[in-house]
Amino acid sequence: MSMVTVDKLGLVWASISTLCRDLTEEQWKTATECPGWTVQDQISHLIGTEGMLGGKPAGTHKAPTSEHVHNPMGAMNEDHVDERRARPGAVVLAEFDELTAERLLQLRRATAEDFGKAAMTPTGPGTMADFLHIRVMDNWVHEQDIRRALGRPGHQSGPAAEHSIDRFMSGMPMVVGKRAKAAPGASVRLVLTGPVHRDGAVVVGERAQWSAAPVDAPTTTLRMGSGTFVAATTGRQPGAALAEQGRIIVSGDAQLGGAVAAGLNIMI
Repeated sequence: MSMVTVDKLGLVWASISTLCRDLTEEQWKTATECPGWTVQDQISHLIGTEGMLGGKPAGTHKAPTSEHVHNPMGAMNEDHVDERRARPGAVVLAEFDELTAERLLQLRRATAEDFGKAAMTPTGPGTMADFLHIRVMDNWVHEQDIRRALGRPGHQSGPAAEHSIDRFMSGMPMVVGKRAKAAPGASVRLVLTGPVHRDGAVVVGERAQWSAAPVDAPTTTLRMGSGTFVAATTGRQPGAALAEQGRIIVSGDAQLGGAVAAGLNIMI
């Protein structure tokens, strides 16, 4: 499983590199939906995290205080980003290409013991394999951030896209049960209409969980494209606003459906 995860990382890194290869300096400096970050900053962030995981020594650069930085992890990310802001975008991409090539070589030489080593992941204690599973999602999400900012849609299907979307789908019982406060007996069907297709229902009993079988008459149904689902679950665009725009279509119990839409942001 871990080597399959590594292959997905390789797919995302190759896609990002191809996407950014012909960018002008103006395009590199285009703002994205991540507050305070440009297209170039997105790449710088990926470099910083991947370098840390690959054993690169920590840098000494400290970014100035920014309103969009709210915690120590955010501050560390901002240090990586700010360190590269004065550089041309092509130079940052060259660093990304060199680092990701090194990382792929390193990861493809790793053993089962290496993947099983304890690691503190962004979601809590786990293994290095767990961390890599998150890295696929994180890199793919930032690729999509870049694509939306530049108006260059792509790589919205395939192994890395499905991997990432399934991670977000796994958080939907929490959204339905804890955030939307669906009552026992309620059910919420979620339909992703593509490019990644998913169709399932969260049912609420003692706790909210995915139903193993189709639910014939769900309390409410939310339909949306998988790109809209990603924008909402990553907090790039508010789910409530997407529902108002008709990009999330709610049928059945409108109040419950609206509460689910409003609670979709689960990005760590």
